[in-house]
Amino acid sequence: MDIEREESEINENRIIDQIRCLGIDMIDAAGSGHPGIVLGAAPILYTLYAHHLRFDPANPKYFNRDRFVLSAGHGSALLYSVLHLAGFAISLDDLKKFRQIDSITPGHPEYGLTPGVDATTGPLGQGLAMAVGMAMAEANLRSRYNTEENKIIDYYTYVLCSDGDLMEGISYEAASLAGNLKLNKLIVLYDSNKISLDGETSLSFTDNVSMRFISLGFNVITVSNGDNYAAISKAIEEAKTSTDRPTLIEINTVIGKHSALEGTNAVHGTPLTKEDISTIKEKLGVRDIPFTISQNICDDFRYFINKRCTGLSKTFDENVAKLSDKSRKEIEYLTNDDKSIQITEFIYDPPTDNIESPRDTSSKILNSFVLNNPNIIGGSADLFASNKTYIKDGGNFSATNYLGKNIYFGVREHAMGTILNGFALTGFRPYGSTFLSFCDYMRPSIRLAAMMNLPITYIFTHDSISVGEDGPTHQPVEQLISLRSIPNLDVFRPADANEVIGSYLAIMAKKSGPSVIALSRNKLPILETTKAKDVEKGGYIVFDPERKANGIIISTGEEVHLAIEVANRLKVKGIDIRVVSMPNLNRFLKQDSEYIDQVLPVEIRKIVVETGSSFSWNSLIFNKKYIITLDQFGASGKKEDVYKKFGFDVDSLEEKIENLLK
Repeated sequence: MDIEREESEINENRIIDQIRCLGIDMIDAAGSGHPGIVLGAAPILYTLYAHHLRFDPANPKYFNRDRFVLSAGHGSALLYSVLHLAGFAISLDDLKKFRQIDSITPGHPEYGLTPGVDATTGPLGQGLAMAVGMAMAEANLRSRYNTEENKIIDYYTYVLCSDGDLMEGISYEAASLAGNLKLNKLIVLYDSNKISLDGETSLSFTDNVSMRFISLGFNVITVSNGDNYAAISKAIEEAKTSTDRPTLIEINTVIGKHSALEGTNAVHGTPLTKEDISTIKEKLGVRDIPFTISQNICDDFRYFINKRCTGLSKTFDENVAKLSDKSRKEIEYLTNDDKSIQITEFIYDPPTDNIESPRDTSSKILNSFVLNNPNIIGGSADLFASNKTYIKDGGNFSATNYLGKNIYFGVREHAMGTILNGFALTGFRPYGSTFLSFCDYMRPSIRLAAMMNLPITYIFTHDSISVGEDGPTHQPVEQLISLRSIPNLDVFRPADANEVIGSYLAIMAKKSGPSVIALSRNKLPILETTKAKDVEKGGYIVFDPERKANGIIISTGEEVHLAIEVANRLKVKGIDIRVVSMPNLNRFLKQDSEYIDQVLPVEIRKIVVETGSSFSWNSLIFNKKYIITLDQFGASGKKEDVYKKFGFDVDSLEEKIENLLK
């Protein structure tokens, strides 16, 4: 039988209906899930995997694969059904364990857990923004390696999003940047069913989505019938011809198609009744036995996939083998799980007066190693001049220069955070910067980065009330405890240039996982007692009296300098103080008990001084009166006056600490 005849005999609607029924079987077995998107959007995902997506089920991490991000992460049952039928290592038993503890089929897709899942999604809008980051990464790599003779990198990034995704502000932040950058290999599949959890979207969402995306610089294609897989396929094919714009394909679907509840919000997130499931299967001609799949359906689905995708991994490896040793090592880094970068030498020239702002030190350090590492890239949310993160001679990432090192994210902190996730999911070691108080805009993105264990560095400047005149809106108070409380996030707050160097050394030595470095904008003395090598331990002694200490001040950032000045003053009064710098509290708490006891002997009273929330320190200090912190918002005024108002001037600190130790 010839190929054309063979394809003509494949009943693709039958495969789509099997995907639908497998998805609702999973939801029924779990007793929870989202059947609406499974029934409504199955033709979209089938068409993408059967006719367009280039991938290798046997090698899910094959690097030049097309990326797919399910931004509407509540549709996980749909994705797992497709992945199983497509031949990924997801068994029927795995599908039967949908949403069960320790299964590889969790309630929302999780990166690193399920074969074929390219990103952790669920918080709406996040997936679309991550896809923008993946498309930016592709543009960079394509510009870096491709020649007329050797197309190393040419993947597309697809994302399936819902009405809910497009209600979220982050989706428009990210789409705006994607249009500006002309990311033509980004294709957004919009499952437009006009229903959200609470009811019809018209209750809150009447945007003309097509016109909005056109204004953002997208091509927009509309498919009026979401059941017509041929029309969906034609739209994707048209999108792939774009040379200068990303594409949004709006596909009009019916939520909960074929259910008794179709077209209503009642089918969004509630399992169907047994009767409804039986009726659906009867209507679709699918056997009413849970998790029963015809082998012919698997064979037919995989026929299309094998025809298009066989040999892709091998071809990629052969193309990479033609590259120079340097380029091969760069691509090997992108494909490895170990993202550590050993920086053996920093080109750092301290100022002659030995006084420097940590953000200025950070700028010197970044400029000393970023240019020499092609897989490090980053930028700022319209604060390059303030964050000091611009890489001189690095060029600007733009529609005419995808090799630029400096990404102008614009005033889009949330999108920046998630776009960094997209870069990291493509193998890069990215960084982004803004003011510490504005990290709140990024918190959902940072949380997902920590969940996915991505090697991202967040550079947050203007780290305390010492920002002064800008006032409480720009003065972080609760941000440090907020960041320290995120599992798997490494938070550094260095006191001077030496600790900035130590922070970067510790961050870059990590094999994975995100990190924060919080930097003062103020000029601070570079202390002989601070040691870069000790920062990796989280905390260490920076000032010690000759005699046994009467008390220990634990401090971070620029407050370390205040603590040392207080210690010198109290020494004159016969009170001996040890000062411990704690640039990374969580790292210190993970040290062995011997080291902790050496730095903080149990029998000596301890006092914390930090211009942030007291809640960070409850694991070390059990009596609140020994915690000199700030549990209220700051004020606008000169730095010295703000310090005095809240009791962080040296005179006030000296008096408080002296009274506590008497």
